[in-house]
Amino acid sequence: MGFFFCKSHHFSLFLFSFLCFAAFTFSLSTVSISETSNLTIVCALVPSNGSLQLYSLNCSTFPILDIIETPFSSNYLFSGIVSGDGFLCGLRPSSSSSNVSVMCCWRFSSNGSTLVFKRIYRGSVLNQLEAGNTHICGLNQTNALECWQWPEFNQTGGVQNFSDIAVGEGFVCGLSEDGTTLRFLRNFTGITDRDTIGGNYSVIAAGFRHVCAINSDNDLECWPNRTTVGDMPQGKFNSLALGLNRSCALRINGTVVCWGMKNFRLPLELEGLEFITIKAKRNIFCGVLTFNYSLFCWGDSNFSPNHMVFSKVLPGPCRNECPYGSLLGSGSLCSNGRSICQSRPPMPTTPALPPSPSPQPQNRSTNNDLNGRLIAFLVVGCVGSSLFLLVVGFFVFRYCKDRVCRVHDSGRLDETGAPANGDPESNHPQTPQAPPAVLEKRLSQLTSMGTTGRLEEFSFEDLVQATNNFSEDHKIGNGSFGSVYYATLDDGREVAIKRAETTSTSSYAIGTRRQEDKDDAFVNELEYLSRVHHKNLVRLWGFYEDSSERILIYEYMNNGTLHDHLHKLQNSPFTSWAIRLKIALDAARGIEYLHEYAVPQIIHRDIKSANILLDTNWTAKVSDFGLSLMGPGDEESHLSLRAAGTVGYMDPEYYRLQQLSTKSDVYSFGIVLLELLSGYKAIHRNENGAPRNVVDFVVPYILRDEIHRVLDPNVPPPTPFEIEAVAYVGYLAADCVRPEGRDRPSMTEIVNNLEKALTACLIPRALSRSTTHSST
Repeated sequence: MGFFFCKSHHFSLFLFSFLCFAAFTFSLSTVSISETSNLTIVCALVPSNGSLQLYSLNCSTFPILDIIETPFSSNYLFSGIVSGDGFLCGLRPSSSSSNVSVMCCWRFSSNGSTLVFKRIYRGSVLNQLEAGNTHICGLNQTNALECWQWPEFNQTGGVQNFSDIAVGEGFVCGLSEDGTTLRFLRNFTGITDRDTIGGNYSVIAAGFRHVCAINSDNDLECWPNRTTVGDMPQGKFNSLALGLNRSCALRINGTVVCWGMKNFRLPLELEGLEFITIKAKRNIFCGVLTFNYSLFCWGDSNFSPNHMVFSKVLPGPCRNECPYGSLLGSGSLCSNGRSICQSRPPMPTTPALPPSPSPQPQNRSTNNDLNGRLIAFLVVGCVGSSLFLLVVGFFVFRYCKDRVCRVHDSGRLDETGAPANGDPESNHPQTPQAPPAVLEKRLSQLTSMGTTGRLEEFSFEDLVQATNNFSEDHKIGNGSFGSVYYATLDDGREVAIKRAETTSTSSYAIGTRRQEDKDDAFVNELEYLSRVHHKNLVRLWGFYEDSSERILIYEYMNNGTLHDHLHKLQNSPFTSWAIRLKIALDAARGIEYLHEYAVPQIIHRDIKSANILLDTNWTAKVSDFGLSLMGPGDEESHLSLRAAGTVGYMDPEYYRLQQLSTKSDVYSFGIVLLELLSGYKAIHRNENGAPRNVVDFVVPYILRDEIHRVLDPNVPPPTPFEIEAVAYVGYLAADCVRPEGRDRPSMTEIVNNLEKALTACLIPRALSRSTTHSST
C-alpha cells in the first residue's frame, strides 16, 4: 500500500467493482460528510461507468465545486465510509479472508487537493462504524466497542458490548444489547449528569454536543433538554442525524423534519420528499431520496437552490440476507443476488376493514315482520319529509321573493375583506336563546360517540381573557360561520379562535336560516376535525358551546393563507416553482386523506386557496370544514337540497345537477392549481374590467402547449427541466377541471402526479403527459 498521486482539485478516489458481503449491515453508511478549513467534502458510493452494479467512491467539495477522484485498485471492495474533521475512512473486507475487516483512512489537505493515506485497522469484521469530528468507533462481530482517534489512531480495544453506538465531540455513547440502557463513555461531560439512562431504545445518534434516541414507540428523546437543542418535533421516527446545535429526524413515512438553533429547518424545496437515510456533520445534512437514490444536502447556502450533490448513490451496503426485508428494487443495485436491507422493521399498517358479511337466508315470518316494519317506517318517513319540505319551501319562498338566491361566497370580486354574510360584528351577544333542537341532537350524538372527548373543552372566561373580549386588535379573518381571532393561551400555545357571530336581523326567517347555517358549520367542524388527524389538515384543539356561543379553537397558522401569498402580499416567499408545487402537494395529501382514509369518507365542499393555510415551517394545511359532508358510497353521489361552496371554485356539475361526489373537491383543487401556476384569482377582471374565470382563460393555453404565456410573472421563468414539470402540472389542472366528474382524476392520482412533478422540478426527469389523465 503506498501513497497516491493527485491532481489539482480533480482526482479519482478508488475505482472498483462493488461486491457486497453478508456480514455488512445497514449500520454501515455509504455517505459521509467531512470538513477541513472552510471546505466541506461530501463523499458517497456512486455508479461507475454507467453500471448499476459497479460503484466508485466519489467526493464533491463545497463551496469550490469539484469532484475528487483517485485511481485505486479494483480489488478494494469498500462496504462503508465515515468522515470527520479533515479525514475520510473506508471499510473493506480483507483480500485473504471475508471474516476480517480492513479500515483505511485519508487525511485531506486544507484545500482538499491532497490526501495522506494510512491503514488503521485490520481485525474481526466491523458491523457498525461511526465517526465524530475527531474520533472513529465501531462494533465488531461480538458487539464489542473499538475506537480510534486521529491523527495517532490509537486503538482502545473492546471495552463494552452494545447494539448501537454514536460518536460526538470527545464522547461516545452506546445502547445496551437489550436496548434498555444508554451508556455514555469517553471523556463524556456536560450533556447529562448521569453515566447511564434507562429506557427502551432502538436507535441513538450523537451531534457535536447532544444526543438523541428513538424509543420502542418510535418517539424522540434528546439530551440535554429541548431548550438547549431547540424544540423537538412530535411524531414517529426511525432514524436520526445530529449536527452542531441542529438536528434532523426521519419520520416513519420517509419525510424529514429538522430543528435547532436559529430556527433551523428543512429547506422548503425538500419538505414532503421521502428519504431512505440521512447523515450529518456539524452544519451539513445529507439524505438519499427514496424515489431515485439521488443524494441531496442542506445546511448552508452552498447547497441552494437545487440541493442535489449526486444524481444516484448506493443507499446502503448490499447483503445476502435482510432480517427486515429489502428496499424495493434494490436487487438491481447489487451483484450476485444480493440486495440492500431495510434498516428497521416495517411499521404496521392500519388493517383493512373486514368485508361485509354475505346476506344469510331468513325464514318467511322474519321477512314478513321486516317488510311490515319497512312499510311503516317508509310511511312515517314520507309524511315527515313532506312536512319538512313544505316548511323549508315556505322559508325559501319568503327569503327569495324579493331577491336573487345565491350560493355561499367568501369574497367579492374586489376582495374588500368584508364578511361574506354581511352581518355586522358584535362582541356582546344578544339575549341568549335556546339552541335549536337539531343542534342539541347532533351535539348529543357526538358526545355519545365519544368524539368530543378527544378535544379540550375551554372555558368562556379563558377565551375572553385571551382575546381581550374578542377585540378588533385580535381579529385576523372570517371563517365559514364567524370571525377568527388570534390568541396566546396561558400554556403558551398560539391558537386561532373561531367564534360564531350572533345573527342580527329583523326577519325571523332569515335570522333562523342563518343561525342554522352557523350551527351546521360549527357541528361539522367539531365532528370532522375531532376524528381526523393528518399533517396537512389544520388541527382542532378544542371548543366551547352553550346556548348562545359556538367557539372552536385551532392551531395557529403563522404564515397565513395561500390566497394572500398569491394575490395580496407584495413580498411572498413563493417565488420558485418547487415551492409552489410543494404547497400543492401538501394540500393534495390533506384532501386525499379526507377522501381515501377518513371513515366514513369526507367531502370538503369548499376547497379554495383561502382555505389552505401555512404553518411556521411553510407546511400547507387544509382548513374550514364548515360545509363538509359525509361522502356517499362507491359509485354514488349526494343529492343535495342546496349547492354550497364558493363562486369560482364550485364544481359546475354539482351546481347544475345538485350531485356531489369527491370529484367536486377535485374540480375545486384544479382551480387552486391554476391559481398557483398563473397567479390569477379564480374569478378576476380582464383588461377591460369584466369578470373572467381562470378556467376559461388559462386552460386553452395549457392545451395548446403554451403555458409559458400565462405563468405567474412573480416567479422567475422556469429552467428547462422546471418548465417540463410545470407544464405537467398544467395538464393535471386541466384534467381536474373537466366538465364531467367521471373524467377527472382521483386525489390519489393527483398526489402521485404532483410527487413526480416536484421531483422532476428538483431533478431533471422525463414526464409523460398521458400519465395525468384519469380513466375513472
